[in-house]
Amino acid sequence: MTQAPGGIDMKYFLSLLLLLAPVYGMAEPSTNIAWTPELLSFIQQGDAQKGKKLAQTCAGCHGENGVSPMDSYPSLAGQLATYTYKQLRDYADGKRTHMLMNSVAAGLSEQDSADLAAWFASLPAPEHKVDKKTALKQAERLVAQGNGKKIVPPCFVCHGRQGQGEKQDIPALSGQNPDYFMATLKEYKNGVRHNDVYARMRLIAEQLSDEDIRQLAQYYYQLRR
Repeated sequence: MTQAPGGIDMKYFLSLLLLLAPVYGMAEPSTNIAWTPELLSFIQQGDAQKGKKLAQTCAGCHGENGVSPMDSYPSLAGQLATYTYKQLRDYADGKRTHMLMNSVAAGLSEQDSADLAAWFASLPAPEHKVDKKTALKQAERLVAQGNGKKIVPPCFVCHGRQGQGEKQDIPALSGQNPDYFMATLKEYKNGVRHNDVYARMRLIAEQLSDEDIRQLAQYYYQLRR
C-alpha cells in the first residue's frame, strides 16, 4: 500500500478521483490530445532554435527568457515540453479558452507548437529571490500530506517534490507567478477551465478554500527546483 507522509493511502485517493471523474463527463472530450508514442516522439524532436524565433512574439507577455514580467501571465521557462504543447493545441482547438491565446494558437501549426514547447523547456526554470520565506503551513500540509477529509491528495504525488512536474500533462509549478497560479486554480474550481484529463484538477480545486489557493500560490512561487 502506497502512503504519503501522515499515512494517507494514495491508491485510495487516486482511485476515488477516477471514480468521481464521470460526474464531469461532457459530450466532447476535455482535450483532443492523445499521448501516443508517435506524438511523444514528435514533441521530443521539436526544434528549440526555431521555437526561439517564434517565441519573439511571445516575449511581451511571457518574457524574453520565458519568465513573465506580468503577474497575470504564466512563466513558461523550464516547463515540460509536453505540457506546453498540449496547452497550445488545446487553445487552438478551443478546449481551453483565453481571448488572446485562442487566436495566437490557432495561427500555429503542430510543428510550431512542438518547436515553441522545446524552446521554453530548454530555458532555466524561474527562481525568485525571497528575503524571508513566508510561513505557509496550510500549503506545506497540502503539498506533503494532502487533506484526507476533502479527497485532496498530496500535491507532490503529481507535481513532484520540487514542483518540477511529472509525465506528459502535469505541469511544473515552481517559480510560477502567484496571481496566475491563483487564477488558474479558481478557473478549475468554478469550471471555467476544463481541459484537465479525467477532471483531476477540477475535482481537487473544488475542495480547496481561497486561503488554501493563496498559500499554495505563494509556496510554489518561492520554491526552487
